[in-house]
Amino acid sequence: MQVFYLHGFASSAKSSKAAFLASHLSRHGIELHTPDFNEPDFSTLTITRMIRQVCAEIDARSDDPSVLIGSSLGAFVAVQAALRRSRQVERLILLAPALDFGANRMRSLGDRGIEEWRRTDRLDVFHYGYGRVLPVHYELFADARQYDSMNASLSMPIQVFQGRQDTAVDPDVVERWSRARSENVELHLLDDDHQLMNSLEFIWAEVVRFLGLRSGTGTGH
Repeated sequence: MQVFYLHGFASSAKSSKAAFLASHLSRHGIELHTPDFNEPDFSTLTITRMIRQVCAEIDARSDDPSVLIGSSLGAFVAVQAALRRSRQVERLILLAPALDFGANRMRSLGDRGIEEWRRTDRLDVFHYGYGRVLPVHYELFADARQYDSMNASLSMPIQVFQGRQDTAVDPDVVERWSRARSENVELHLLDDDHQLMNSLEFIWAEVVRFLGLRSGTGTGH
């Protein structure tokens, strides 16, 4: 199988979760592919660009089934890519998924904040991958509104991990989304925050089972 890790907004392909998963998967002889959504430029980021990037990576390795692991906004993109490549994407693993990003997520800025973003074409955000504040253009918000992951219809097995103390993604939204798809979605609500760093070993053990890997090899236990 081909396994892809899709990082979140203002994060990077070298995040702690990406490094953890890459290390553990390598012990099973599996390479983790980590598209960098900051390229060619973070400021021009759009959902459309991210989806195209993932689909191109899947198409380049179309001989093998794909597994998408998406974190936060990366999970939103994973859902959209799976809709467009349903024959190639065999399974989804969603970590603190920002499922309502397109319709509601950035509404936290308020109408005034969004209007200011549109007027100036600039929103300054702290980029955790680069360790500094960077601007992102309004097109990210305008483009995102055309994508709906909340009502996505997907038939492949999906594993979801969501922290109850998450202040970036509403756990209730994730739970409702998962319960509505209980025939193919496996939900794990965890006593953790948005980063899920305290739950990585549990998540890995469940991923091993979900992907049918041999649990006795390289699980970190």
